[in-house]
Amino acid sequence: MKKISFLSLLLLIICSGYAENYPYRSNVLWVTTPSNSNWLYQLNEEARITVSLYEYGVLQDNIEIGYHVGPELFPSEKSGTVTLRNGEAEIPIGSMSKPGFRDCKLEIELNGVEYKHHIKVGFAPEKLKPYTQFPDDFVSFWNEAKDEAAKCPMVYEKTFVPEYSSNKVDCYLIKLQAFKKKEYVYGYLTLPKKEGKFPVVFSPPGAGIKPMNPMKDIFYAEGGCIRFDMEIHGIRPNLDRETYREISQAFGQGNNSYLVNGLDNKDSYYMKKVYLSCVRALDFLISLPEWDGKNLIAQGGSQGGALALITTALDSRVTACAANHPALSDMAGFKAGRAGGYPHFSLYFDGMDTPEKINTMAYYDVVNFAKLINVPVFMTWGYNDNVCPPTTSYIIYNTLNCDKEALITPINEHWISTTTRHQILDWIKTQLH
Repeated sequence: MKKISFLSLLLLIICSGYAENYPYRSNVLWVTTPSNSNWLYQLNEEARITVSLYEYGVLQDNIEIGYHVGPELFPSEKSGTVTLRNGEAEIPIGSMSKPGFRDCKLEIELNGVEYKHHIKVGFAPEKLKPYTQFPDDFVSFWNEAKDEAAKCPMVYEKTFVPEYSSNKVDCYLIKLQAFKKKEYVYGYLTLPKKEGKFPVVFSPPGAGIKPMNPMKDIFYAEGGCIRFDMEIHGIRPNLDRETYREISQAFGQGNNSYLVNGLDNKDSYYMKKVYLSCVRALDFLISLPEWDGKNLIAQGGSQGGALALITTALDSRVTACAANHPALSDMAGFKAGRAGGYPHFSLYFDGMDTPEKINTMAYYDVVNFAKLINVPVFMTWGYNDNVCPPTTSYIIYNTLNCDKEALITPINEHWISTTTRHQILDWIKTQLH
């Protein structure tokens, strides 16, 4: 069954502590209300927003607000100012003749301090289609790659981690030989501390090179699931933050980022070993004596959301997938004159628009993996996200041809609330056999 649900916008006040567009402990609260309550419009329909501003909880009046409006992640097409009258002002957003999102950026100066805000509205996003094409040898390329990776012996080290363990959960640091000999990935394995057999949740990481720990999702193991939070670079996840900062500067930023390493060739692109390591991690997880032998779920957000969907497509053992605002989605979408997916090759890197690089992107794009998924998928995303824009999340959701469900939270930028984290687990439990 296909289902889309909308969170009540009243939750934005409750969730303001988590929101980037309602900064925690800010003196100022922006309230922006689209003329359509679900933030969505038909093609060529005119959109408007009403804006109010509070300082210290006091409604402001007779204050000038600057605005800039244009397609998301593209230069603004229109700028102007409005003045708050009786505590509010209306701003025309315009329309779109093709499916997509428009972004209205707001700015104001109060007492010498500049405050900014933005809001995106969508135009027929259910009609968005990918720019990225499906290579003729896509399936054979990945089948051959998996066959080669499977030849690598499954070798791992398992170390108990007392600081992340409790009377309910046992935690272990895993060092796993992945797709080639002496090529490793690490991860935290958390298991319910009781007798029984349990479903497994595989969770690859968000983007970047940074420390990690399993605590924000420890409720999975507390709730009866085995969970494996994996890193993808072969770097021990319990190093100190300063060491990680140095490593990230070495190969995690700009044109030396791992995300562009080897992009000229589909066989040498860095992410090949990442995708294959995800599949090999499943080999390890289903070998656990505590696994129930039936349920293997992939779950993640951002880059982790992408890797969860990709792993689901690559491995028929996965029984369900949950992904929030997946990265690596329609990455060449900028060539269609609209927002492309993270890592935004056209915006933050040099020399990316070459035939070789565009060709490689197609073999690693979530769009093409989504076409192969035939198990249930849950997705959630927000509209104000500039990291993994709603255009690309809609494209993935529209591409999926399986049982699917979406929780759309318009106010969200690149985050999900604690409540949504638990809703994802609730959905996973509905999929257990």
